[in-house]
Amino acid sequence: MRILFLGDIVGRSGRDAVIARVPELRRTLRLDLVIVNAENASHGFGLSPSIARDLMGCGVDVITLGNHAWDRRDLIGEIDALATVIRPLNFPPGTPGQGSTVATLADGRRALVVNAMGRLFMDPMDDPFRLTLELLSRHRLGVTVQAAIVDLHAEASSEKWAFGHALDGKVSLVVGTHTHTPTADHRILPAGTAFQSDAGMCGDYDSVIGMQKDNAVARFIRKMPGERLQPAEGEATIAGLMIETDDATGLTRKVAPLRQGGILSQALPDF
Repeated sequence: MRILFLGDIVGRSGRDAVIARVPELRRTLRLDLVIVNAENASHGFGLSPSIARDLMGCGVDVITLGNHAWDRRDLIGEIDALATVIRPLNFPPGTPGQGSTVATLADGRRALVVNAMGRLFMDPMDDPFRLTLELLSRHRLGVTVQAAIVDLHAEASSEKWAFGHALDGKVSLVVGTHTHTPTADHRILPAGTAFQSDAGMCGDYDSVIGMQKDNAVARFIRKMPGERLQPAEGEATIAGLMIETDDATGLTRKVAPLRQGGILSQALPDF
């Protein structure tokens, strides 16, 4: 299975780039599944139901979220009807939405997609390690699902690395989101799970993690609250990674970064 994961969409610039590029990427890379983190897609904070539908309309199969999941209150009442939009599974019981979904391809192959949130330097949450392992005990990689992808939305690289090693051999991919900076540590772990500690963002990198520079810099210098941060609106880079899995085992055979547009160095998987 050929799977593309794109990091956090930030604002209009990021979502316009994703909507414009995903159809061509699906064709040229022969993608079976496209997953996007979109917790910052609505003006930098949250995800509106209408933008979720726009993303799904361009060829995104599953949308993951994070700590800004409920910044757009209109999503709370609609997330249960948007089966392919998932929020972190370690929110407390009774939270709207689901922490995972199984995407079924046209040929019948199935891919489990899981969203979890880290706890270091983040809001208090239930244990993502325990809950993810409990969920995986109900899905047999290479048997009931042909692939399994986990988006860990977390601040600390150490927590992401630990999460990758804890799930090595149990899923196809563990990829981090939240820090908006693509890391250069993409690899396949010893037991066959692909890993990258952060996929980066889909947004304008002439910014402070996707936000306009002046107000963001002023907050650090003055140490006082200022105007609400606004997403940068220059040309976006879409950033993420692609994997190719073995349907028989669900483990990963190839992994490579993807970066297109904007000011970052460009990278396109060649498999």
